[in-house]
This record gives sequence, structure tokens and C-alpha cells, in this order.
Amino acid sequence: MEAKYDFEKKFRKQILQCSRCGFCQAVCPVYGSTHRPGLNARGKMLLLKEVMDGHLELNDQLSESLFQCTTCASCFENCPSGVEVPEIIKQVRKDMVNIGSCHPAFEGMHKVLQKHTNIYAEDEPEDFERERNQKAEYVYFIGCVGSYREDEPTLETLDLLDRLKVDYTLIDEVCCSGVLEDVGYNINPELARKNMDLIFDTGAKTIITGCPYCFRTFNNKPQYAGLKEKGVKVVHITQFLQDFDFSVRTDKRVTYHDPCDLGRHCGIYEEPRNTIGKIAPNFVEMPDNREGALCCGAGGGVRGAFAKNSIAMARRRLEQAEEVEADIVLTECNSCVHNLGNAKLRKQKFKIYNTTQFINQLMEEAE
Repeated sequence: MEAKYDFEKKFRKQILQCSRCGFCQAVCPVYGSTHRPGLNARGKMLLLKEVMDGHLELNDQLSESLFQCTTCASCFENCPSGVEVPEIIKQVRKDMVNIGSCHPAFEGMHKVLQKHTNIYAEDEPEDFERERNQKAEYVYFIGCVGSYREDEPTLETLDLLDRLKVDYTLIDEVCCSGVLEDVGYNINPELARKNMDLIFDTGAKTIITGCPYCFRTFNNKPQYAGLKEKGVKVVHITQFLQDFDFSVRTDKRVTYHDPCDLGRHCGIYEEPRNTIGKIAPNFVEMPDNREGALCCGAGGGVRGAFAKNSIAMARRRLEQAEEVEADIVLTECNSCVHNLGNAKLRKQKFKIYNTTQFINQLMEEAE
């Protein structure tokens, strides 16, 4: 039978490779919150096999399963058969978009980024009391969530860079649009071009990103290949800060949440811990950490399309923070800060910060 969809042409062997062992079920954040077998990786692979065999149509009836995936890669990390589930899901979503079957929330996101420069369709970003588009050694690229939803952590991150006397500039950035590739569409080349032109005009040779997804997009997507061609390096702020001496300490019990985009997708685990180790002698790991960290539930478009389940995933993670009796939960992703903050219950006394935000507060208190 001739392959009908691109996902079958590219991934048929891998889908058939799934041994239905259930290892993915044990670690899937969506299954952990819903207990619905059709929503974990094994269930998705079984559905796709039925599509390939002609027993099911790829249509709206499958959208709840195939679009409800955070692409956190926990299933892939734990798959003994090596099935690249996140890549398969992203291709399936492209196929569904091509046949006119897409979750309305993702279709809306695509339309927004055709008309606006950010995923929230807002016209007035915070200026963060800084001039933009200046000549500098570094460009600090904030990202949509940090610009429009988590402006306080962003302001404190910029204050920290000022305290450390970093020669940086902001730019009139637009959405990197990498998230579109997770939900069945392509990166907007006009937005990519605008970001690169603004970066080149500053003369900076290094971009510091506060957003792990922007970091992934700039480093890995062909639409941003011009950065590497021009000798512009892209680093996440965790990598940039790990060699600084902050000369402050906290006695509070601190734990760290590994963002999926920074950890499993980029392999950045030790850099944030190196920094936290300098300021928090009472650091404690949550039960699931590094490659095994629980997803906060915000990725893959799930926060926008399946908000209730997204919050349920975040609450599972916060239960682990309670378990280790943390006073402070640190992370390195504005989306994680946003989702964990929305999920936090009043009875939970710990506070949630980006590491940069927390360090800046410590330094401010010490002055």
C-alpha cells in the first residue's frame, strides 16, 4: 500500500518499531494527569499504525490525541526501541494541517503570527526601561513569554546583567516563531529575517537567550542559519552566567526544575546547577530531575489548547517541590515559571523564580 501521508513515508519503520512496552506511559506527563491510554506515546503510535493500515482516517476525531502532546521527549528518553515520538508527532501535525484538520488553538496561533509580531497579538511590549538596537557586545533576546507575560522576571534578569556590567542591548525583537513547527506549521521566514537583521545591526557576536525555545530555534533551524554564517554565537543565559561570582548566599532550601526544552532537548543540566550551587548551599533535588524531570505541561502548544490538563501537569511537578520541602523553586524558562505559577496552590508556601531573578533579588538585598 502506497504511503498516503508524509509521516508514514518518513517514520513508518519507527512507528512499527514501537514494542508497546509501556515505558512511555510511565513517564508521559499527559497520561500522568489524565490516565487516558490514547494520550500517551504508545497510544498515539497504535493510532498511527491503524491510519497506515487504512483502518482509521487522519481527521478531526484524532486531533485530541495527536495534538495533546507537550513534545517534552520524556517518552523518547525512556523508549528502549528508540522511537522518536516528538518528531513523529510534529510531522503528523503537519500532515493534519495540510488536509485541513488542525486544532483551533494552533490554527489561531498560526494566523496570529501572520499578522502580528508575537504569539499574543499584542502591539505594545514592555520597554523594560532600556534603549534598544544599540551597538553592543551581546544581544539579550527575551522571547514572547518574557516580553508579554513574565515581564517582572525579565526586568530583574536585565537588572542582573547590569549589576554584572555586561555590555548588552535589547532589540525590537519579534517572535522567533519556532513554536509553529511544533503545532503543524512552518517558521515564519519574515519574522526570522527581521530578527537576524536587527541582531546584525548591533554588531554583537553573541546572543544571550532567556528562552530555551528561542535558543533551540536560533541554533537548530535552517531559517536562522544566517546567524552561524555571520559568526554569531547563541548561548542560553545559564551557560553565560555559570562562570560569574555573585558573592551572595541564601539559607533557604532551594530546588530546581529542569525545563524540557533546555534539558532533554538541549542537554543543558549542569550549567544551571553550577550557578545555583554558588548561591544555595541548601540545594536539594526533586525526585525526578535531569533527563527524568517531569514536564511542567506548557510545551507543544498544550498550554493554549488544553489548559486544564496543562495545569494538572504543573501541579504534579509542584507536588514534588512540596515533597522535598523546598522554600524556593528555581527554573530557567519563562514558560515554566508562568505555568508553574498559575498552578501553584495557596497552601503551597514556596516561591517560584527564574534563577536570574532570584540572584538579582539576593544581590539587591545585599547592597
